[in-house]
Amino acid sequence: MSSLEQIGIKLGLDQIRALVQQLDHPDRAYQCLVVAGTNGKGSVTAMLERGLRAAGYKTGRYISPHLVRLEERFAIDGTAIDECTLETAAARVQRAAEALPSPPSFFEATTAIALDVFREAHVDVAVLEVGLGGRLDATNVVQPIGVAITSIDFDHEEYLGHTIEAIAREKAGIVKPGVVAVLGQNPADVQQVVRSACEDAPAEFTFAPTGVAAAAQLVDGQCRLHLRTPRHDYGVLTLALRGRHQVDNAVVAARLLEELTARRAIHAPAAAIRSALTDAEWPARLELLPWRGGHVLIDGAHNPAGARALASYLGETYGRRLPFVMGAMRDKRIADIVGALAASASHFVCTAASSPRAATADELASIARVAAPGVAVHAVAQPIEALRYARDLGDPIVAAGSLYLAGEVRAHLT
Repeated sequence: MSSLEQIGIKLGLDQIRALVQQLDHPDRAYQCLVVAGTNGKGSVTAMLERGLRAAGYKTGRYISPHLVRLEERFAIDGTAIDECTLETAAARVQRAAEALPSPPSFFEATTAIALDVFREAHVDVAVLEVGLGGRLDATNVVQPIGVAITSIDFDHEEYLGHTIEAIAREKAGIVKPGVVAVLGQNPADVQQVVRSACEDAPAEFTFAPTGVAAAAQLVDGQCRLHLRTPRHDYGVLTLALRGRHQVDNAVVAARLLEELTARRAIHAPAAAIRSALTDAEWPARLELLPWRGGHVLIDGAHNPAGARALASYLGETYGRRLPFVMGAMRDKRIADIVGALAASASHFVCTAASSPRAATADELASIARVAAPGVAVHAVAQPIEALRYARDLGDPIVAAGSLYLAGEVRAHLT
């Protein structure tokens, strides 16, 4: 697998289709749900998987990226596979790849591994998180029974386009004939793009907020939500995942499970849907962990929309400026991310995760000084040393800007 990491982003379906064919189409052994979007897709994936498991299904879950170990990308009934299972599946995929004219990319290989692992485990339903975009993403090789599209914003413009409509068209590429498609809260131009894709397929379109009453109150960082959809009144529940923005994600997950149940593609009763929202686990997303007598709040916030959601949460929950340990990838809109967080930050302690894509601490600090002129900026090369530096600057420390950084920090704290 390590040799494939040198093969960068490679969009297109020809290679993954050939690889899946060589594996004798493992995806046809179970039903699939696919989740796309700019922000919230991982949360919705986690909620859907938890709800299906609560409904009695054996589940597979495929996510990216992983935080610490590659095995985290592949879960059976909510538990990451072990190293032996990964190695065995990787060997099968490698043998299948030998018949291809060129090697698969890393993401194509991991997607094939996921599909193969789920067949070997005899799952009933697999939930797949799109890696990048949707239309040309390797996960789009499957024929799903349902798809969810979460909030859409600017990210990866070099691959997906430079307008919100162009990005939405790429995300909507996961819509296929006969599927149940649920779109989360989005502006009217995005709604029209996805609705048109469903009409063209044709597919059943549901705009998740339609007919929904969702009254939320943030209590100690978690949402107490009274949720009523056109199909059920769930009463008051506490969302497992932190942040007011999780309300929109919860509505998307609930509506997709409801609509699939209404069409008898699956059976997820109200109790299972409640479990999807109250019991889902999604580490390093507004995750508060104890450390050395204080706390560290870990969040990816790796694009401007994610940074705005984090800033909103911090303002509502803490109401004061906090120290940030900040890392980011060079190919991200770093100045916009920093700018979105500036009003929430007392200090930016800039550092670099151990990824060749990561901006160095000094590079990030230079950008931060311009993007947030009123915030003290420091550069500390190693993330753990940056944490130690930030310890005396306030509590909690916020570690954000990159899932790679989030993974390194979380591994140190747990």
